Amino acid sequence: MSSIKEVARLAGVSVGTVSNVLNRPEVVAPDTRRRVRAAIAQLGYVRNGPARQLRAGRSRTIGVVALDLSNPFFIDVLRGVETAAQQADVTVMVLNSNKDAAREAVLLETFEEQRPLGVLITPVNDSGVEERLRRLAGRGIPVVVFDSSAPHVHGCSVAVDDVLGGRLAGLHLRERGHRHIAFAGGPFGVRQVRERHDGLAAVLEPGDTLTVIPLPDLTIATGRAAGKEIAGLPPGERPTAVFCANDLVAIGVLQEMTQRGLRVPGDLAILGYDDIGFAAAAAVPLSSIRQPREQLGHTAAQLLLDEAGHLAEHEHEHRQVIFQPDLVERAST
Repeated sequence: MSSIKEVARLAGVSVGTVSNVLNRPEVVAPDTRRRVRAAIAQLGYVRNGPARQLRAGRSRTIGVVALDLSNPFFIDVLRGVETAAQQADVTVMVLNSNKDAAREAVLLETFEEQRPLGVLITPVNDSGVEERLRRLAGRGIPVVVFDSSAPHVHGCSVAVDDVLGGRLAGLHLRERGHRHIAFAGGPFGVRQVRERHDGLAAVLEPGDTLTVIPLPDLTIATGRAAGKEIAGLPPGERPTAVFCANDLVAIGVLQEMTQRGLRVPGDLAILGYDDIGFAAAAAVPLSSIRQPREQLGHTAAQLLLDEAGHLAEHEHEHRQVIFQPDLVERAST
């Protein structure tokens, strides 16, 4: 590999001038810039990023600990993160906890060693990760918690009002005449699941029936299992609508209803959550509670970058941002 000294020698300039061309080209005369860039091209010179970061004392990378990369919701959130990162000329390193608290701890330790600009995380458990986040903050690594409304005393957080989302779901189904509604989701230790259920339950009235179908996970497979359970009930005991804790579960329920020859929404109305791309593309387009996914990620990254840029001045003010979801009505309800 060629060195910056070789570039300077070939271009007939100082090492400092080459550095300026690479980092502050506006301060270098046009003819000199052309000479330096020609030398870089001829030698095939590439800057050593890790070495630059080592000299600067910190990296130009945002670390992300995603909860579940098999869920398209998080892919959409990451698009927002990447947009903000590109605007700030930083890179993004994404690690997947896969909803495993032990793995999450290992990933956070990895980032603690790597010294990124900061870390974005959706915790597996809102209360179980606080000590680790405190350690990161103590080492000058800011943390923003996203898709979680739990108070984060050591940094910012960005979330969606899931109780409101559950209320919107319940009001929509009741307006369609449904009085026996099922909720399919779990585990209930996950805050988002619990709050979506609670919002639904809060708008039901005396005489309404709520059937809870607890699930071990939020996947298409568990959605199919929920659909099988609903379809197996006698028609008089079967809910007329189901609110699913996310769209993957709703797609699974829809698949099971279709396979069993039951009509959606005639025999069962189905309402999902997140409004991922697959919701509109389903065989029966799914109604869903939409979260502003890319905006959530973009805002979280902006808050993180702002804090990282003001660590020395202590001018950053922690914020807890809560977005509001909205209802997207389609054929399934």
